[in-house]
Amino acid sequence: MAGDRRATMGNIIAQRDIEKVFIADSHSAIGIAGTAGMAVEMVRLFRLELEHYEKIEGVRLSLDGKANRLATMIRGNLGMAMQGLAVVPLFAGLEDATAFGADLQTPESVVTGPGRIFSYDIAGGKYEEHDYFAVGSGSMFARSALKKRYEAGADLATTVRATIEALYDAADDDSATGGPDLTRRIFPVVVSVTAAGAVRWSDDEVGVVTESVVAGRMLKPGG
Repeated sequence: MAGDRRATMGNIIAQRDIEKVFIADSHSAIGIAGTAGMAVEMVRLFRLELEHYEKIEGVRLSLDGKANRLATMIRGNLGMAMQGLAVVPLFAGLEDATAFGADLQTPESVVTGPGRIFSYDIAGGKYEEHDYFAVGSGSMFARSALKKRYEAGADLATTVRATIEALYDAADDDSATGGPDLTRRIFPVVVSVTAAGAVRWSDDEVGVVTESVVAGRMLKPGG
C-alpha cells in the first residue's frame, strides 16, 4: 500500500509531507482519503481498538472483524460526512491465524489465506476488492495505471514499483495528489504486508525506487 504526501485546503497546498498510509497491526495496513484531520484521528482510534481487543481477548481480531469494525467507525461519522467532512479509508491485510487462538511461533506459519483489500463509502458500506484498488481524488488515474501494471504473483520490488508508478500518474493529472519532491526528499509512504508482518519502508528505500521512476519518466513521460 502506498500513498502520496500532499494535503490541500482548497487551491492551497496545506502540507507537503502528510502521511496517508499506516500500519494498522502486525498484518494489516490502512490508507486514508478525505478530511485529513478526521481521517488521522480515525486511524489512531482504529489502531487503539485493535490493540485493546487483543489485550482483552488474548487473540487478534480476524481480518473480517477488523474490516467490519472500520465500517462501523465510518458509519458513526455519517453526520459529519453529510456536512462535507468525509473520511474514506482503504484497508488491506493478511489473515493472522492467531486471530483464531493458534499459538504459533514462526512468522511463516502465522498467515492463512491470500491478501485481501477492502474499500468503503461514506456511509460505512464495505466492499471487498480484488487484485488492486485506489481511493482519493486521484484514484481514477491511479487505478487506470494499475490496470496496466498489475502482475499477479509479482515479487515485492515489482509491486512497490507499480504503486509508485501509479502515484506518479495520479499526480500528473490530479492537483490534489502530490508527486515525488526530489528537492525536499519527500517520497510516498509505502507499507508492505507479507507473512513476516507489516513493514513501513524507509524514505531511503522508497527514494531509490522513486528516483528510478522519475528517471524513466524523463525519457518517456507517459510511462
